[in-house]
Amino acid sequence: MKKIVAAPHSLAIHYPTAEAVAALLHPHAEVVIHDVVTDRVVRIWNAFSKRRPGAPSYLGHDPDLLKEAGIYGPYEKANPDGSRIKSISAVLRDKDGKRAGFLCINLDLSKFDAAIALLSAFATPLTDRPEPLFRHDWREQINLEIRDFLAETGKSMAALDRADRISLLARLDKAALFQTRNATPFIAQALGVSRATVYGLLAEARRSPAAKTISKPKRVKS
Repeated sequence: MKKIVAAPHSLAIHYPTAEAVAALLHPHAEVVIHDVVTDRVVRIWNAFSKRRPGAPSYLGHDPDLLKEAGIYGPYEKANPDGSRIKSISAVLRDKDGKRAGFLCINLDLSKFDAAIALLSAFATPLTDRPEPLFRHDWREQINLEIRDFLAETGKSMAALDRADRISLLARLDKAALFQTRNATPFIAQALGVSRATVYGLLAEARRSPAAKTISKPKRVKS
């Protein structure tokens, strides 16, 4: 008796694409192919919604789904436990170009939201720095001045050019932070240059007209 082989579903041409997306985003994304004619799930990968092929799609043959839009979303949905899902749906066409289904990708955001909550907990507002602990710590003062300079210029240490380094050294000099015995090697290490380079740039900074108006604060002890 000759075995009858069922014809492939009209949306089967999209299975490899859906499977590839599911493999890339496993296990955080559920990928579903819906048949708009039967209003049923045809295939599903990473099924955390517990749906199976043949389950109702509940699209309801809505005429708005037959309009020209090719992509719907991204939009938000929810899991039964209240966690968020970020979804996007794309129209699928059969080999004749007729709208035949939808590819829906449901990204479970619960792990991402948990990570955001964890990071936010460490980024809570800080109390004022206890000055008595750091008033005489010249290393901390240098680090803070460098941090503020980088924040104001919007650059990383590695991105500073010669003019930037001169400006930074002038700032440290104005704060009397070169008057401690071990400041120069500490600053050279922070800038990733030699002590000779720091001395050369500092000399150039002190020759600038603005430097002549700087009054030196009291020396910070090492």
